[in-house]
Amino acid sequence: MAQHQDGAHGHDAHGGHGSLKSYVIGFVLSIILTIIPLVLVLNDYVEGTAANVVLLVTAVLQFLVQLLFFMHLREENKPRYNLMSLLLGLLIVLTIVLGSIWIMTYNTVAH
Repeated sequence: MAQHQDGAHGHDAHGGHGSLKSYVIGFVLSIILTIIPLVLVLNDYVEGTAANVVLLVTAVLQFLVQLLFFMHLREENKPRYNLMSLLLGLLIVLTIVLGSIWIMTYNTVAH
């Protein structure tokens, strides 16, 4: 017999992908994590290194919110193909960024 499914997307009634509540929570957290650095930097509450730290921390938190609430990495069953694809993508991006920085730093042309 067919398993009871929830909605038109065919998700199991016992879990599946996120609910409206989890999407709203993720959306609200994303908005908050966007407003915090915007207010702090534009109103000159933080400057220089402190501004960079605030931007970096909120960006990492924003990334985690996106992964957990919208990409459903915590709900994924074994094997974790989404997580493996994400890690491969991060490795490729990190290689490109660090390689570009290395080339720009050490590419000195003697005249």
